[in-house]
Amino acid sequence: MIARHLKTRTLDGVASPRSYRSNQSLFARPPSPSSFDQSPRSNNAFSVNRSMVDCIRRRHPTQALSLFKKRLQLGFPGDVDEATISLALKACSGDLGLCRQVHGFAISSGFVSFTTVSNSLMNAYAKGGNFDRALYIFENLERPDTVSWNTVLSGFRDSEDALSFGVRMNLSGVGFDAVTYTTLLAICLDYEGFLFGLQLHGLAIKFGLDTEVFVGNALITLYSRQDMLEHARKVFDGIPSRDMVSWNAMISGYTKEGSYGAEAIRLFIEMVREGMKLDHVSFTSAVSACGYERNWELGRQIHGLTIKVGYERQVSVGNVLISNYLKSEAVEDAKLVFINISERNVVSWTTMISMDEDAVSLFNQMRVDEVYPNDVTFVGLLHFITNNNLVKEGEEIHGYCLRTSFCSELNVSNSLITMYAKFGTMENSLKIFEELNYREIISWNALISGYTQNGQCQEAVETFFSAKKELQPNAYTFGSVLSAIGAAEAISLRHGQRCHSHLAKLGLDTDPIVSGALLDMYAKRGSISESLKVFHGTPVKSQFAWTAIISAYARHGDCESVIRLFKEMEKEGIKPDEITFLSMLTACGRKGMVDIGQEIFNSMIEEYLSEPSPEHYSCMVDMLGRAGRLNEAEELASHIPGGPGLSVLQSLLGSCRVHGNVEIAERIVDALMGMEPTASGSYVLMSNLYAEKGLWEEAARVRKGMRERGVRKEIGFSWADVGDPDGSLRSHGFSSGDTSHPRSEDIFRMVECLGSELQFLREQKRQRETERMLAM
Repeated sequence: MIARHLKTRTLDGVASPRSYRSNQSLFARPPSPSSFDQSPRSNNAFSVNRSMVDCIRRRHPTQALSLFKKRLQLGFPGDVDEATISLALKACSGDLGLCRQVHGFAISSGFVSFTTVSNSLMNAYAKGGNFDRALYIFENLERPDTVSWNTVLSGFRDSEDALSFGVRMNLSGVGFDAVTYTTLLAICLDYEGFLFGLQLHGLAIKFGLDTEVFVGNALITLYSRQDMLEHARKVFDGIPSRDMVSWNAMISGYTKEGSYGAEAIRLFIEMVREGMKLDHVSFTSAVSACGYERNWELGRQIHGLTIKVGYERQVSVGNVLISNYLKSEAVEDAKLVFINISERNVVSWTTMISMDEDAVSLFNQMRVDEVYPNDVTFVGLLHFITNNNLVKEGEEIHGYCLRTSFCSELNVSNSLITMYAKFGTMENSLKIFEELNYREIISWNALISGYTQNGQCQEAVETFFSAKKELQPNAYTFGSVLSAIGAAEAISLRHGQRCHSHLAKLGLDTDPIVSGALLDMYAKRGSISESLKVFHGTPVKSQFAWTAIISAYARHGDCESVIRLFKEMEKEGIKPDEITFLSMLTACGRKGMVDIGQEIFNSMIEEYLSEPSPEHYSCMVDMLGRAGRLNEAEELASHIPGGPGLSVLQSLLGSCRVHGNVEIAERIVDALMGMEPTASGSYVLMSNLYAEKGLWEEAARVRKGMRERGVRKEIGFSWADVGDPDGSLRSHGFSSGDTSHPRSEDIFRMVECLGSELQFLREQKRQRETERMLAM
């Protein structure tokens, strides 16, 4: 709103004065000077005034008023002058009842005719919340001075009215002093007022006040708020006698911008060398800058300086020190700082709760310490509970949030949705989501992500479509829904393609999160060409993008492309992660490239210093098993941390069947049946192995064991994306001999045609090979 008026309300332009008269009347007309005003003054007035000043400085205003009252009761009017009245008004400390009494005395004694008394009256009423009375007094002044104008100017609550009054002051020919500039500049800190601030700067330069320290400090703050740090620094350098506020304002400006951490540190060091006094603002800004620059050692040195000058127990300094130590994973140091803070506030507790391994206990201590938590406290606490899978504690905190109405805070509810999703209870997540009075995209993202993580992919996609009707999805929304589509073969890929089209229109197709999810989705759903298009279209290829495309080729068994991409990734200076190595080992296993696989496995440990997980060992066992090196595979399986898992043993059993090794297979199947006695896969593989070896009695015994234990062979399903015109989410699932589809007869006829076509192509290929052999 201010910006709209500033087009005509310039300091050098012409504007009509605005009326600020109040409807309330203090007195009908100014009183005539009383005989009290004519009495001779005693030199005791100076002594009384000095005593009152001492009381006010010692923060004993009631004693100052008692002195004033006592002089009047003793009947010594000469002991009171206009300065005494001003001091009495200052001692009222915003108490309007006392102000009115002193005001009444000022009127009856005639002291109200002194401008200094009127200025003090305006200041007292403004501080007491009765600004209309202060404004009325100002409007009735015959010759208001600069202090009068400044007093009223500082009392405005509305910034637009204050700026209007500043313009009126300028048009009235009243010269601005340092107080005027600092008051007006403090109002201009937002974007709309900034244009007015620029005009004030120009006026200050014109009258030579821009280098005055108070004005300069206000200008530094003005430019820093707009991230115009070069202009702020120019003002800073132009102040001849900088005080502590000047240095703090400049250092704080550098720190808050974020990318000027090094400049903030350099300026702080210069401040120390200049011998300037340091306060909590100096230290908090400097320590925060060390955090931005990740200069933990300098942060420790500044911590030492805070101890030396006695600021280590100050709460704001302690809070930034805690944050820095936690960021640098120096948890014990953070705890020591936390313990030494004299009066810990909610920020202190919340910072520790967000990062400490004993967050729940800290939260209970916080309540004992009678520090009331805020929404950020619960977000940090719920994050800890979620990561550590503390179900009971999570439910208790949820109950506490309900009792204290913190569930109405959107960020707390979003954290609860995420927590219950991690616990696998999506019904609780959905209930919290449905109870929200207002939903933002983060709330939808939490629910969609929860469904995806719990394998409820259709619900995730349906929720995405509901979200799209209410809000515009962001990168995280698309990342979650694309992961759901990629993970569920039962969901038509056409929905993934529609999401791709939608996000491309929004310009999100180059976002690292989205491009990685797109690439992964197409790869999992068998569209390697689309994955490659997405990969090549990504402007900045992150580690995730490289890993996703390598994984895509690994799923398709293209080991050559996997190795080629891995080498390109290394040339680009991108460090592979555990999933990258897992994909390469999988591809090598499927191609039977054992030697290359072992080289990759060894380089992962020796060159990249990455500890293999059970999944990496599983790939190596599968690789050796496929190559027929079953003894090596069994030996490696025994060295897997935590023992071989179900998938490892199933893979090794399959290899035993392929290579006809009954001895190892019998050892493995015993372990598998102990893990999953009702799983059919182990029984079927062992029965088939016995049959292939002609051990019919053993095969029959395994089949009999299946029947006795009620184990049934699981039916294998395949999926076809039939592109139903009704827009159904699902693809069609079918098994061998399945006739459930309404057009099953057409499907079988098409399969017969395809079979005949394949047979014809095989015959043609065989005939060409025969002719080539005869020609040789």
